[in-house]
Amino acid sequence: RVSFMSNQKQPKPTLSGQRFKTRKRDEKERFEPAQFQDCIIQGLSETGTDLEAVAKFLDASGAKLDYRRYAETLFDILVAGGMLAPGGTLADDMMRTDVCVFAAQEDLETMQAFAQVFNKLIRRYKYLEKGFEDEVKKLLLFLKGFSESERNKLAMLTGILLANGTLNASVLNSLYNENLVKEGVSAAFAVKLFKSWINEKDINAVAVSLRKVNMDNRLMELFPANKQSVEHFSKYFTEAGLKELSEYVRNQQSIGARKELQKELQEQMSRGDPFKDIIMYVKEEMKKNNISEQTVIAIIWSSVMSTVEWNKKEELVAEQAIKHLKQYSPLLAAFTTQGQSELTLLLKIQEYCYDNIHFMKAFQKIVVLFYKAEVLSEEPILKWYKDAHLAKGKSVFLEQMKKFVEWLKNAEEGKGAARLGC
Repeated sequence: RVSFMSNQKQPKPTLSGQRFKTRKRDEKERFEPAQFQDCIIQGLSETGTDLEAVAKFLDASGAKLDYRRYAETLFDILVAGGMLAPGGTLADDMMRTDVCVFAAQEDLETMQAFAQVFNKLIRRYKYLEKGFEDEVKKLLLFLKGFSESERNKLAMLTGILLANGTLNASVLNSLYNENLVKEGVSAAFAVKLFKSWINEKDINAVAVSLRKVNMDNRLMELFPANKQSVEHFSKYFTEAGLKELSEYVRNQQSIGARKELQKELQEQMSRGDPFKDIIMYVKEEMKKNNISEQTVIAIIWSSVMSTVEWNKKEELVAEQAIKHLKQYSPLLAAFTTQGQSELTLLLKIQEYCYDNIHFMKAFQKIVVLFYKAEVLSEEPILKWYKDAHLAKGKSVFLEQMKKFVEWLKNAEEGKGAARLGC
């Protein structure tokens, strides 16, 4: 009994989950990075430059070698041929292989084949995804340590991997490194990268990827501060054969400028700034950012309509709208100096009245007000009525305008007759 009691006091031996995990991990051979490198390079020397064989070797080796622990070493070898020292140089005392991106042919087809090797490896060992992204970020920071040919190959490969989704566009943040930008390395690298990326997809797909990581408005930062202009960017990339990228950046810049203009306009209106000051500001912005009058009239209409809390009752909103728009007609008139701008405004009014149901019956009243205030003239109104209107609420609005349009036609004919002396 004494023996039994003393056994009760002894803690029972336990097998913790952690020890099992350690044992499982120990099944893979544990090496130092240099030993791991030797194993990979030895295997690559047997595959030669047959990239199908390389992919199979890497797939099989993942079961024996600790890829999780030595991901950086693995990717260094596959890209540069051996372990990279800080700055991007290959360590002299280490084994090297020519079965790598940097020793391959500098052409798109070869880089596409290498991209497949990385794709297969990362699909097979999903945990390598993060390590590979970290590797590419590091390689981009090391660009100055590589030859021009090595940079070109890395750029092409990165573009292909961005196109097929193996890499996330956030890796490109490394290109904004001050030294790389200052020495023109980032911009030159970006040319090759975007060429291969757009070649695999198109500019729209590239734009979506950049937007997801908030880089769609940062491309000009590939140049030093004194060269960060749309003109410089456009010239550089157009001359490099990337006109679509130049146009995309120009468009992005224009969108940014338009948003800024609308925001400032609404603030000026809410403060009650004089129209002459607002008109001067808008004209300066148009000139500075190359914004057309058609674009500006749409922005002004939208800003004018957003400064009011509209009545929800249909019978009251028309009266409220006429009073409000009469006040702003001098501002609108300043930016309808072209027939196309007047037509743009008419389409915006039609769209607004259709989208805001309480305004459906106010359309004709607004057009007549603008005609009297010389915001709109006969010709654009007649053109809108004949064939330039939108499909939205077409039958309702054309019916509303019928009598006014007939009156306009008669007035035009009367003027013609007067000119002929009839």
